[in-house]
Amino acid sequence: MSNPTYTNLGNHAETIQLDYDPTQISYSELLDIFWQNHQPTSNYGSSQYRAIVFYHDQEQRKLAEESKMALATKLGKEIVTEIAPYQNFTWAEDYHQKYQLRNSPLAAEYLQIYPDLTDFVNSSAVARVNGYLAGYGTSEMLAGEIDRLGLSQAGKDYLQKSVSR
Repeated sequence: MSNPTYTNLGNHAETIQLDYDPTQISYSELLDIFWQNHQPTSNYGSSQYRAIVFYHDQEQRKLAEESKMALATKLGKEIVTEIAPYQNFTWAEDYHQKYQLRNSPLAAEYLQIYPDLTDFVNSSAVARVNGYLAGYGTSEMLAGEIDRLGLSQAGKDYLQKSVSR
């Protein structure tokens, strides 16, 4: 299926695509973070929500499989997370992109800065604010970066209030 939708996924799964700078963080470090932040032994019941690590080359495949085996040994349980070759990535429909941010008053500010959907979705600032609005991050973390997020003073005030709840 070349154009899956939320209601007609075919064999697709909901995933994220992560672009990273290997001079800043290694693939192995990303795998460690991944394994620590999901339930690798849980079968999610629906293929839509299954956990998958995609690899782009044989070195990534080797690292992913080794890390999966090491975790299985450590936990003494089967790891159901799939390891699969990357083929392509299909964005979710527009209304799913940066969902928390789009449902806040801050959306208007960022849509003015990034009127093109691709730029909006790919913006690090948009991703960070969406994460804060979803409950990820602390007031202390936000204080360290709020001035780099491109918000007006009213936007900063709204975000600080939202995060401190």
